[in-house]
Amino acid sequence: MSNIRLDGKVAVVTGAGGGLGRAHALLLAARGAKVVVNDLGGSVDGTGSGKNMADLVVDEIKKAGGEAAANYDSVATAEGGRAIIDTAVKSFGRIDILINNAGILRDKSFSNMSEEMWDTVCAVHLKGAYNCTKPAYDLMKAQSYGRIVFTTSGTGLFGNFGQTNYGAAKLGLVGFANSLRQEGAKYNIHCNTIAPIAMTRMTEGLMQGVPGDLFAPELISPLVAYLVSDSCAQSGEVFVVGGGMVARAFIGETQGAYTNPKKSEPTPEWVADNIDKIMNTDGYTIPKAVQDDTLKVVQLMQSGD
Repeated sequence: MSNIRLDGKVAVVTGAGGGLGRAHALLLAARGAKVVVNDLGGSVDGTGSGKNMADLVVDEIKKAGGEAAANYDSVATAEGGRAIIDTAVKSFGRIDILINNAGILRDKSFSNMSEEMWDTVCAVHLKGAYNCTKPAYDLMKAQSYGRIVFTTSGTGLFGNFGQTNYGAAKLGLVGFANSLRQEGAKYNIHCNTIAPIAMTRMTEGLMQGVPGDLFAPELISPLVAYLVSDSCAQSGEVFVVGGGMVARAFIGETQGAYTNPKKSEPTPEWVADNIDKIMNTDGYTIPKAVQDDTLKVVQLMQSGD
């Protein structure tokens, strides 16, 4: 394949003052994109603010010969999201790429989790992605081009103790991306989701004993650069990535069990008797839309079984 370049493209990376976001911003800039480096400059739990983190990354990009602009707004408000996208338009005239990366942690076992801890995490991860994506999507739709990457987590896909708020928000992003992909398809807007495994200040407490150099944030960014490039045909996909591995995460269904409701309605006992068949992953399918699920049932009904 020819060298993947992003020349002429304008990218916004949220939470780009460190960790994954910084690695994304640096690689996109190195590949020719003009980058808006957004970072509130706060702590891992979302408190505090400052300009230093975003400014340092902008300086790195410029010293390497790239173009970048800093933004310090919070993704957690609609006003902040619009201001982030406005920075791209005011600085570089357009937006082609949005990387929804900003995040915080408020870990606590569910029995000890407050409503404020739940709401704050969802406000940054899930609502924050909406706040940035809505103004960006409208501009992308008007120009019939856009690439959006959402950042989910293994916690959202598989679960993790003490992170019910984070897991709920992160899995919500998968549904957001998959639904938006269908709307954006006719406007050449691709939406994909990554579940990174990397050593950052957000994960260092969760990855104790793991060699940090083998799980560096820089190992995540090549997938991101591919997903936002014109070489990428994929949309509506979820990828687990880290430590040199990239894998497609399947969100699908087994062949399951079926009983015709006209002849024999399902009962709890029927479920118990068929649980092995329901759990069997042979013939696993990956629906591309919710209608695919409905069509599958209709076809079973029409088969007369």
